[in-house]
Amino acid sequence: MFNQRLDLLPAYPFPRLAALLEGVTPGKDPLVMSIGEPQHTPPALITQAMIDNAHLWNKYPPGTGTPELRAAIKGWLERRYDLPDGMIDRDAHILPVAGTREALFLIATCVIPQDQPGPKPKVLLPNPFYQVYCGAAVLNDAEMVPLAAGPETGFLPDLDQISPETLSACRLFFLCSPANPQGAVASYDYLARVIDLARQYDFVLAMDECYADIYDTKAPTGALEICAAQDGNMDNVLVFHSLSKRSSAPGLRSGFVAGDAKIIQRFNNLRSYCAASIPMPVMAASTALWNDDAHAADNRDLYRTKIDLAADIFGNRFGFYRPPGGFFLWLDVGNDEEATRKIWADVGVKVIPGSYLAINDADGFNPGSRFIRIALVHDLATTRVGLSRINDALSDYLQVPQG
Repeated sequence: MFNQRLDLLPAYPFPRLAALLEGVTPGKDPLVMSIGEPQHTPPALITQAMIDNAHLWNKYPPGTGTPELRAAIKGWLERRYDLPDGMIDRDAHILPVAGTREALFLIATCVIPQDQPGPKPKVLLPNPFYQVYCGAAVLNDAEMVPLAAGPETGFLPDLDQISPETLSACRLFFLCSPANPQGAVASYDYLARVIDLARQYDFVLAMDECYADIYDTKAPTGALEICAAQDGNMDNVLVFHSLSKRSSAPGLRSGFVAGDAKIIQRFNNLRSYCAASIPMPVMAASTALWNDDAHAADNRDLYRTKIDLAADIFGNRFGFYRPPGGFFLWLDVGNDEEATRKIWADVGVKVIPGSYLAINDADGFNPGSRFIRIALVHDLATTRVGLSRINDALSDYLQVPQG
């Protein structure tokens, strides 16, 4: 009576973490740094916009969003990526969605053919990866192809290692920049090459750019910047953005997809049958957020300060490096599960093993197995406490001198 493909999904990371730590008493007051849930104070303009539009709760929201929201998104894309006037059409190229998690999952249903002759359709994704990519592939009966994204490849997939046969069968390529969990940022040339491959082999590039406004020194290049340099050609390219990270508003469940107008139209048709629309007051708040860059800059500054703090605490220990983007640390601890249990038992901080965010490759190797992910989502004082505790536990566990 059930869809048997559900049995093919790997265990979700957070239930696995709960099982790993079951029965282990935290050594100090618990502090959760395993979940990428922003805890910064959301901008006040959210509340005001919701109040001003509270009379719209009794309206069914349009699936394509309000014209004002699409215009705000268009304006942000043009400012953020210096896109030329006329490249983005507010109505043809932009589709608001109830959070990018849903959209990233559903895009596979939209673009993976069910009756394609020849090899089974393939979905390419970096390894480690955001778990929704995996679910999208498996539940659409596609072959998932994990591409190792470790330190030896700059924490991004090595495009030279993808065979022409794999590319020919690929229908969807998920790529995240800045990357979760490693914080790697794809260069202009790297993105240009992926887009060229998407058009050469006719697959869809799904660029997950939800951390695009959280970066250390240089704003990450976006896929639409490459398209702008190609006379505005957005064929085969979709970008996914969210207010969860940029505006510290994960509970808003608001984001958008932009790019290839043909895919956007088909995607809208699919969503009409199965997807939630953003409520009207939430759309009003989203409009205000996309129209305002000051709060995003303040948010980014706070994350940068916490990276500074991490650099002071860890120095060159545990493979620490400054992530170019995002708000995660990806520390090399040798044995991820053992270190995670040690940190919880000794100092009461919950992190997540890197192997839980990845899967074994064809040789049985999990590229996350040496690492732990730490989410720098709390206020500065709490972050200082958490990182100091982790440093103490790891220094003892790995017998690494402090200071």
